[in-house]
Amino acid sequence: MNQFINRKENAVTEAIDGVLAASGGALSRLDGYPHIRVVLRSDWDKGKVALVSGGGSGHEPAHIGFVGKGMLTAAVCGDVFASPSVDAILAGILAVTGPAGCLLIVKNYTGDRLNFGLAAERARAYGLNVSMVIVDDDIALPDLPQARGVAGTLFVHKIAGALAESGADLDTIANAARKVISGTSTIGMSLDTCTVPGSPKEHRIPEGHAELGLGIHGEAGVEQIVHSDARSAVAAMVERLQAAMEDKPHVVLVNNLGGTSILEMSILMHELAQSAIADRIVHLVGPAPMMTSLDMRGFSVSVYPADKAELELLSRPVALPAWPGVTAVRPVNVLALPDGLTPISPLPSRHDATRQFLLACCNLLIDAEKDLNALDAKSGDGDTGSTLAGAARALIQALDRLPLSDHTQLFRAIGQELSQTMGGSSGVLLAIFFAAAGDGASSGLSIREALKAGLARMQEIGGAQIGDRTMVDALSPALDALDASIGAASKAARDGANLTATLVRARAGRAAYINAKQLEGHIDPGAEAVARLFEHLARHPDMLGRQPEGAAAVAG
Repeated sequence: MNQFINRKENAVTEAIDGVLAASGGALSRLDGYPHIRVVLRSDWDKGKVALVSGGGSGHEPAHIGFVGKGMLTAAVCGDVFASPSVDAILAGILAVTGPAGCLLIVKNYTGDRLNFGLAAERARAYGLNVSMVIVDDDIALPDLPQARGVAGTLFVHKIAGALAESGADLDTIANAARKVISGTSTIGMSLDTCTVPGSPKEHRIPEGHAELGLGIHGEAGVEQIVHSDARSAVAAMVERLQAAMEDKPHVVLVNNLGGTSILEMSILMHELAQSAIADRIVHLVGPAPMMTSLDMRGFSVSVYPADKAELELLSRPVALPAWPGVTAVRPVNVLALPDGLTPISPLPSRHDATRQFLLACCNLLIDAEKDLNALDAKSGDGDTGSTLAGAARALIQALDRLPLSDHTQLFRAIGQELSQTMGGSSGVLLAIFFAAAGDGASSGLSIREALKAGLARMQEIGGAQIGDRTMVDALSPALDALDASIGAASKAARDGANLTATLVRARAGRAAYINAKQLEGHIDPGAEAVARLFEHLARHPDMLGRQPEGAAAVAG
């Protein structure tokens, strides 16, 4: 079992009690566990129109996360992805409905429609004033006669909830809800299916593909498409949303389906803000998990052309952590760097051979990205290859700004570029290395001695020594052997890198936190990168004769 649950039979009730325990007394539940699972406001006095929603569990924080002043009065919870019973829904209606009446907000699934509908009929037989609205915002399947209700339901909860809190009557609230439903469009996408507690996972979506238009219960989508990046994913969704949108300002709700990282959600928001509908997106709800599908690695986008009054209702604050609020979408605001931090760029100069030399070294690191990441996954966080490749790409972009014909200034310029573009401790250490090498060269040291001075400064600040299982194990012996020949330096670098595979205790870097069994037999990725660079130079010695003095050492 790869989930933090106890028994699947108790998962929903235990989850509800966990939410109640964390609510500070704001939420209560009806008796009748486990068959009747109704969560309601503790402060409810039946003085206003009650709003009741719910459905299958597994969509947390929906629905109980939206129970509170200004949104839902009660939520009725079924089993995972299963509608609650008629008796449970009726219990919820009876518990919260007073003379002002009750509005049921139901997503358009057969079980929900039938069970909520029958419960409403029975409640009316008790003399209660009950209305029901059906949310059908999913546009993934345009030919489907009964569109599904998905994350756009949250627009209904918030607008209807704000109206109810202000004392509006049932007809006014129901009509406002129907207007929101008729204008809301939603589409979702996922890279993987969800994992239902206690059930085997369905592996329906092939590697390298995404499913477009799947439902919040893991139902198959309209199609599986090749997935390349966030931009193309957003573009595929926007193409369908665009056809359903009016030429008006819209509120967009960006919903995490449960298993997408916050980093990814932020990138998707960035792409949405640059997309073909960006000019119509003026307000935002999210990105946040609001109506999830357990741990599904996907997201959905809902749009609604809210008028001024509706926007005000959406923007009214509520003390519910699950509701992220509404923000205005604005262009990215960029402020100037503080004085002293704006880089002073050296005067660029051309030298075609040096340019080709640096380009070849950078391309080697880019080509090695996956291999180095795989090595780093054995002893670190799996990103050494990406870090070096990212720096190499940035250096390629900077080539026309570099003083290529002056190796002293070139060392310093590379150090400055790395300090700005290369992440992690390795970026700082290599920036120190090149900056110190440039200082050494400008003071009259030979190239080899200047590079060794750079290494000494890097070791002094970083703390790594020979035998500590870092890039120093390859770089130091390579620089010692450089005077003999580039072939000798290449062999020394490779021997040093291979030696790191026998070192089962690291004294620097993230590998210092890894046990000996995990380190044994795996070369340090930084040392491997150094070895590959020197081996490349040894295979192409003709490149060295065409550089300004010492430029070959830049590759170190």
